[in-house]
Amino acid sequence: MGQKLAIEGGSKTVPDGLEKPWPIITQDDIDAVVKVLKRGILWGPMAPEAEALEKEWAEYVGTKYCLVVNSGTAAIHACVAGVGVEAGDEVIIPAFTFWATAQAVLCQNGIPIFVDIDPKTLNIDPNKIEEKITDKTKAIIVVHIHGLPCDMDEINEIAKKHSLAAIEDAAHAHGSTYKGKKAGNLGDMGAFSLNGTKHLPTGEGGLVTSNNPDYFEKARLASMFGEKVVPKGAIRPYDAYTMGSNYRSTEMSNALTRSLLRRLDEYNRLRIRNCEFLNQELGKIKGVIPPCTSPDRTTTYHLYRVRIDPDVLGVEGLARRELRWAIQNALFAEGVDVKEWHSFPVPGQKIFQRMDAYGKGCPWNCSHARQGITYDPNDYPETVKMFDTSFVIYSIYPPNDLELMKYYVEAFHKVFDNLEKIIEIPAYRKPKMARV
Repeated sequence: MGQKLAIEGGSKTVPDGLEKPWPIITQDDIDAVVKVLKRGILWGPMAPEAEALEKEWAEYVGTKYCLVVNSGTAAIHACVAGVGVEAGDEVIIPAFTFWATAQAVLCQNGIPIFVDIDPKTLNIDPNKIEEKITDKTKAIIVVHIHGLPCDMDEINEIAKKHSLAAIEDAAHAHGSTYKGKKAGNLGDMGAFSLNGTKHLPTGEGGLVTSNNPDYFEKARLASMFGEKVVPKGAIRPYDAYTMGSNYRSTEMSNALTRSLLRRLDEYNRLRIRNCEFLNQELGKIKGVIPPCTSPDRTTTYHLYRVRIDPDVLGVEGLARRELRWAIQNALFAEGVDVKEWHSFPVPGQKIFQRMDAYGKGCPWNCSHARQGITYDPNDYPETVKMFDTSFVIYSIYPPNDLELMKYYVEAFHKVFDNLEKIIEIPAYRKPKMARV
């Protein structure tokens, strides 16, 4: 019998106060925002910080164009509008993502069509895309989940074969690379989030990238009330060409993003170091599966998802999800910052079960939409299995370092050495910790 677990009254493994919060805000960041306030130009599509950020991010990613907007959700919607998704058009997306990926499609009165994930990468499975393509399909949105780029060669080939646009939801993948190219420059358009949990944690904000001038201009229209941006000094005609929203960013946010961008690669390096250490050490524990890695791409680990293998652990008579909860609760009690990032496939959410986004069944009952579409979360077995057998570790960002990672590994060993205890007590097998 091993050590007494924290969940049963023993001492916790990870010392209190060792975990440090993200983001890191420096005096340079504060000075950048104060400079904007002193300048007095606080907003505008051609404001100095906006233009400078767009130039710098386009150069960083390697694209011709960049548009700064006020959220990652706005960025992905601008992309969907940019490639011309219209009422009744279908857009293929993975069943595992933040639901804003699907929301962006609904915002254009389009129809999300979900595809299961690859059980290894947890990204959309290219082998399951073509069976979902119909004459209504307009685009494919790939999600570089947790920072691991998708299999873009295969996906771009499918998109080209069927004359579809390929959009990257790169909200988790600032600086990630695939065969030498950065995420956001791997498809027709890319969307990034600047939410406070992300690699560039401005609070809220978004970035759109593209090499296609037509797509880019349509995205900008969608972000600026449907109006064309006039040159500096010209008179604004206040003439909307299409439906649009106010997705403009603020200069304070733009300045903070520019300041943070100067440290992005260094922070990515430190986070990758932390996660590679976890990969090496957790991979030695029976039944623990670290995140997938591949020599042809780099992941920047927005989140660190750990999977467990119930078959290897040899636990009988216990549902997969109950086993995961038991392990998760025990690790949380030991001081490991484990949480859930979603808990079932997006098509299982109520909006898709009711099939009513705007009232009266729209957009699914629109005359332009293909009829007979249904959403059953059990149609995505790999996604369901992934949720049943995995959880995420959050505190992988600097200033957290290898000292904390070593405590995490120690806690994993303690829990898995005492697995028989946590599976014997029913109370341990229920969700206790906060979900995110």
